[in-house]
Amino acid sequence: MGMRADARRNQEQLLAAARELVAERGPGVPLDEVARLAGVGIATLYRRFPTREALLRAVVLDALVRTREAAERAGSVAGPFEALATYLRDALELRVSAVMPQVLDLIDPEDTEVAEAREASAKAVAALVDAARDSGELPDDVTFADVGMMLVRIARPLPGPMSTELKDDLARRHLELFIRGLRAPADGDLAGPALTREDLAALAAEERR
Repeated sequence: MGMRADARRNQEQLLAAARELVAERGPGVPLDEVARLAGVGIATLYRRFPTREALLRAVVLDALVRTREAAERAGSVAGPFEALATYLRDALELRVSAVMPQVLDLIDPEDTEVAEAREASAKAVAALVDAARDSGELPDDVTFADVGMMLVRIARPLPGPMSTELKDDLARRHLELFIRGLRAPADGDLAGPALTREDLAALAAEERR
């Protein structure tokens, strides 16, 4: 039997609240604050997610599914570069890139469901990067890792006594500056390593040893 509509709504609200608070304050945010932001009682949170680890795992899976879906939707946009730009804007609003680096290392690396969701998400985004590069609109020396890491940098909330609304508006502005820069013709070689998806996987494996 599927989840009741009210239960599904509560779960979605809890995941959205957790994503928002983890992005701003890290994975140790008090769970009662997550429940409060979601508009449910703490007992409802614990019924859905009996431990902090269960909640964070659900946040990771939800984020990976959302990034894959955003990439697949963007792929239907006319023009490969605009498809990539659409994905970047959608991903920023989902706060996924602000959450994943803080949470992913807390998840069991042997978790098959998370690994499969992560691979599916990465493949969908990599397809957008490859298509934009193949079209000539994205310079040849811009890699999947460059795009993903810049999105993480832009998505992380800025320090300082600014309101959340101002920080969000600045993140959107800085993303548009990044997209504008990606449109520019290449002018000389980029400094630093041109990391591939395989390089990222090797680095992650090395860190787990």
